[in-house]
Amino acid sequence: MRKPNRKHKVTKSVSNRFEVTKNGKVLRRSSFNRHLRRKKSKKQLRRLKGKQPVLGRFAIKVKKILGLA
Repeated sequence: MRKPNRKHKVTKSVSNRFEVTKNGKVLRRSSFNRHLRRKKSKKQLRRLKGKQPVLGRFAIKVKKILGLA
């Protein structure tokens, strides 16, 4: 007896934290950027502003959870 094809639910916490680009790169927000910003240098805040790529095996896991791999 065959199992019916079922779609997996996407984990909402992962879909809120990660973004997959058109070319398949996985991006994440930088940490240390939420509060206590006053004491951080402007150079550090500029560096933390952009999104960082997720590399390696973890990016594959994130894509699998999002249903893209």
